[in-house]
Amino acid sequence: MFRGVYEHQIDAKGRTSLPAKLRETLVGAYDERLIVTTALDPCLHAYPVREWEALETALARRNPMEPGVKTLMRLYVASAQECPLDKLGRLLIPPSLRAYAKLEKDVVWAGMVKVIELWSQEGWAKAQEDARQEATSPDVLRVLGELRQP
Repeated sequence: MFRGVYEHQIDAKGRTSLPAKLRETLVGAYDERLIVTTALDPCLHAYPVREWEALETALARRNPMEPGVKTLMRLYVASAQECPLDKLGRLLIPPSLRAYAKLEKDVVWAGMVKVIELWSQEGWAKAQEDARQEATSPDVLRVLGELRQP
């Protein structure tokens, strides 16, 4: 499982290092490839290839003319690109994806169980602020109540 928040930088060529803890999880449970795509939030989602393929399979079972499916295909699947790690543990984020998430210098990696989010520092700060304001909403409290402890 991916967890934790890590601050890194992205260079002018669009390369950024995958944090060591996230890289250990990726290589230990999957391989060294990530599928990176635009998220519904102003950030990027990075999926291990196996997790991405499971998502694509689930979408493929749906009616492609269904409005929600069509929207997800256009926003999520069409933007997806494979970004393998190089020998130094870096990945090259394509320009269109960097532009979408406004990744310029300081970036934040956030482990989100089976997916990793990649944010601009400003975007992450705003997302955290929004999440804290929603923390006591009925939806969050319902999900929290439904979680089972081992």
